[in-house]
Amino acid sequence: MAATATMTQPITTFPPHPNPTIHHHNRHSHLLSALSSATSISHLKQLHAQILRSGLDRSTSLLLKLAVSSCALSRSSLPYALSVFAQIPRPQTRISNSFLRELSRSSEPESALFLFEKLLKEGLRVDRFSFPALLKASSRVQALMEGMEIHGLGVKLGFDSDPFVQTAVVRMYAACGRISDARMMFEKMSHRDVVTWSIMIDGYSQSGLFDDVLMLFEEMKRSDVEPDEMILSTVLSACGRAGNLNCGKAIHELITEKDMVLDSHLVSALITMYSSCGSMELAQDLYDQLSSKNVVVSTAMVSGYSKLGKVEAARLIFDQIDEKDLVCWSAMISGYAESEHPQEALDLFNEMQVLGIKPDHITMLSVVSACANLGALEKSKWIHKHVDKYGFSEALSISNALIDMYAKCGSLEGAREVFNRMHRRNVITWTSMISAFAMHGDAANSVKLFNQMKAENIQPNGVTFVSVLYACSHAGLVDEGQKIFASMVNEYNIVPKHEHYGCMVDLFGRANLLREALELVEQMPLAPNVVIWGSLMAACRVHKEVELGEFAAKRLLDLEPNHDGAHVLLSNIYAKERRWEDVREVRRLMKHKGVFKERGCSRLELNNEIHEFLMADRSHKQADEIYAKLDEVVGDLKLVGYAPNTCDVLVDVNEDEKEEMVLWHSEKLALCYGLMKEEEGSSIHIVKNLRICEDCHDFMKLVSKVYQRNIIVRDRTRFHHYKDGKCSCKDYW
Repeated sequence: MAATATMTQPITTFPPHPNPTIHHHNRHSHLLSALSSATSISHLKQLHAQILRSGLDRSTSLLLKLAVSSCALSRSSLPYALSVFAQIPRPQTRISNSFLRELSRSSEPESALFLFEKLLKEGLRVDRFSFPALLKASSRVQALMEGMEIHGLGVKLGFDSDPFVQTAVVRMYAACGRISDARMMFEKMSHRDVVTWSIMIDGYSQSGLFDDVLMLFEEMKRSDVEPDEMILSTVLSACGRAGNLNCGKAIHELITEKDMVLDSHLVSALITMYSSCGSMELAQDLYDQLSSKNVVVSTAMVSGYSKLGKVEAARLIFDQIDEKDLVCWSAMISGYAESEHPQEALDLFNEMQVLGIKPDHITMLSVVSACANLGALEKSKWIHKHVDKYGFSEALSISNALIDMYAKCGSLEGAREVFNRMHRRNVITWTSMISAFAMHGDAANSVKLFNQMKAENIQPNGVTFVSVLYACSHAGLVDEGQKIFASMVNEYNIVPKHEHYGCMVDLFGRANLLREALELVEQMPLAPNVVIWGSLMAACRVHKEVELGEFAAKRLLDLEPNHDGAHVLLSNIYAKERRWEDVREVRRLMKHKGVFKERGCSRLELNNEIHEFLMADRSHKQADEIYAKLDEVVGDLKLVGYAPNTCDVLVDVNEDEKEEMVLWHSEKLALCYGLMKEEEGSSIHIVKNLRICEDCHDFMKLVSKVYQRNIIVRDRTRFHHYKDGKCSCKDYW
């Protein structure tokens, strides 16, 4: 074989030795050493060429070393490794086992399973050392059927009593989510070392069975097996995720009693446990006691504060870390994304790019989520380019997140494009696309896709049904919604949760079937929660059903006394009835409880910059021009019949003041700025934190007609696409 690439490092050559046998041995030893230090596929191929020229191509040890070294390099080198191994004539079992072990550790562990199947057909003999590698490969790719077949073969050949095989079987079943099968094998084992206990405990933790983790840990202590740092970290994680602070404290005491070395991973596990249980003070105390704080421990603190929404405290620690690793950056970006600080998450991601730090899968998911929350389409396209740049476009979870991102940024076409190009789809993929159609008011396509999903034998889950029922409720598809709800129970045996009943109450309520909505609330087997009463309350507000709305609002406040929406709705109900004394009483209670109505806020993206507007906002640097543009637009709209609708201004002021208040809503200010700055013919995208009011809805429709502009508004619950004086919601929102 001729070498085709330039060597990355020099290969030493030796002059011929007078004794051919010694020369042959030296050559063999030199090539073995060179293969061990090779760092690129081109280097290996040159060594392969030397093996061929030296007549050593029958050396099993050299070919095996060449194949093994190829495995360790990269995913792209695996086909070459397999082709080299194929040159070994009838390899001995120990040789095959060595190569299978390397494949099981490689970036494509499924290669071990394919090779094993091929070798079996060629009459390969297997021994007990073959099975751990094969079961490990099955675990890594979660190949349950192949793992079960390998387990069955092991039983048939009498290797099922070997402790290494048994441990590998436990790992395989746990990794594939068959935790009961893993436990069954675990119970059969006559000898369980700390590794086996660790695998079983971790299996329960990965399955979300945190109580089982704690019970098994207690059983382990009774069996006189000393837990190591890995087991203690897993159990601490289970305590945190189960919110079991007492158990977490007990493990901390155990660590102290046994005078165990608190390495960085164990300290970070303790910090994560305390923060997950809401005890950041204890986490801070532990952190403060440390004489030295490395990046692992500091990252745990950043993550802990972030999870509790204390991003300022998290950022303070983040900024103190001198050498931040990728995990640290990801923790801070995730903290911003999950704490409703999406712009800060994107800014930090941008800073990370400038420093040349390559993101991983977790980082990209957080950034895509931040973009979705921000609702900025141009930034979303920028993030999508980074997804492709770093090779994450084939990752299923990221593609699913991209569908959600485009949908929430107002681009149903972008969401469709991602969905259509996906070669592999799971239930989350279909649900994300169904939800995208639903939030954009395209109930017909939402239901159509739901039916297509079922036709392709993709089992819908509870979230899928929430999405499609939401689509029906926002389009007035009462009969269709009732059929889908019935199929969820009767066909798929999914027990309805509060979210499903909330959709049905909303479905009836929006259609002004308030009696049916109330009957459902009274008959449902679950106690009504905030979601249920909130849905009924909102329907009563729309249809001006004062008595029932007051009843629903009071029930909601019984459950959540500080719910701002219920207080506001109750105040609005009284205001519409001109019961001003009751209005004042509600507002007095809100002030006493420290409950404040969320202030309207709208965002507009222009030239990769986010502009934010509040109601009656004058903080923008071009505020004077914006209000002048608003006056101009109002004047133009009045020529075609616009009159401010003040029915939603529920304060005891005169009509002129009411008109000013409704005209200064944040989405109108954002719209006027968009009209000033966006090129003619371009769409204006606005994101609002509250439900759009009736006047703003009519205002947007008229502007789209008079100014011939497409306007897209994302409010708290859905999208409104305004074009030629009409809205995609058909005035049913």
